[in-house]
Amino acid sequence: MNVRRLIPTTAVAGAVVLGLTALSACSTSDAADGGNGDKLKVTASFYPMQFLAERIGGEHVAVTSLTKPGVEPHDLELTPRQIGSISESDYVLYLKGVQPAVDDAIKQSGVKNTVDAATLTTLENHGAEVSGHGHEHEHEDEHGHEGEEEAHEEHAEGDGHNHGEEGGADPHIWLDPVKYAEVAKGVGKSLEKADPDHAADYKKNTEALVGELDKLNTAYGTGLKNTATTTFITTHSAFGYLAERYGLTQQGIAGIDPEAEPTPARIQELHTIAEKEKATTVFFETLASDKTAKTLAKDTGLKTDVLDPLEGITKKSQGADYIEVMESNLVALRKALGAK
Repeated sequence: MNVRRLIPTTAVAGAVVLGLTALSACSTSDAADGGNGDKLKVTASFYPMQFLAERIGGEHVAVTSLTKPGVEPHDLELTPRQIGSISESDYVLYLKGVQPAVDDAIKQSGVKNTVDAATLTTLENHGAEVSGHGHEHEHEDEHGHEGEEEAHEEHAEGDGHNHGEEGGADPHIWLDPVKYAEVAKGVGKSLEKADPDHAADYKKNTEALVGELDKLNTAYGTGLKNTATTTFITTHSAFGYLAERYGLTQQGIAGIDPEAEPTPARIQELHTIAEKEKATTVFFETLASDKTAKTLAKDTGLKTDVLDPLEGITKKSQGADYIEVMESNLVALRKALGAK
């Protein structure tokens, strides 16, 4: 949870001024600063946006992330200094619906080049449906999906992520390499327009990143094609797009809060689902407690493992960046699902 405190309102004006002064004076890689005066000052809302900005922007951008490593993005509160830094940005990249505080601050910032990643691909509502039907995965018919109707009913009881304003659209698009690649292409084009002098480099960097994401998609598609089960249980219902892409069924434990306690009834339901679908593992994430996962695993006789929703990179992350952690997630999924 975010434990940083907001500066009292009486100090807001001074803090904003001081914050902007500090931003222009320091020379760290974390701030758009005087030392990087010739670079595009980019503010990213949280890690998945930061990764895109850094990889596509390359040497031509100075990226500041509003969400520090280890902070759960959904809980983020902005300091006056951070709000001031947004207004000073040349380019802002965020994902509407994930962080209400960021959405509000960006709306009021007046920054010309503001890009909402949600507009660069198609969002879906996974509140009542979590499995891969009729989507672009080739092996959809190779897996049995018995019990999906029941699974959908279970999921509809409130374990969907209902962020955003479009009927509870699921914002976790970055966990699907195909959708993330679509976003990357849009970010590349927007950076070309924002900084035309370096358009060729942005295009080149975008193509390179999209190539990596295509390889990641192929690895997932191949790696999850033949599995003993297609059902996985997770404390954080963040993997709806990933499940849909690769013909899997996500079963969330107790809602959008990864640390929420499951009800006794939900534990019994998951026990039944685990037996019927031959699920083996309860996944938890790096930025939240594993207490819920371990409680459920103990009650149902299942194993626990990490499936990282990639909302931030810390020392506990199973990899140094998005690509590496997604590769680790694939290893964990293959093990849990009994991939052949």
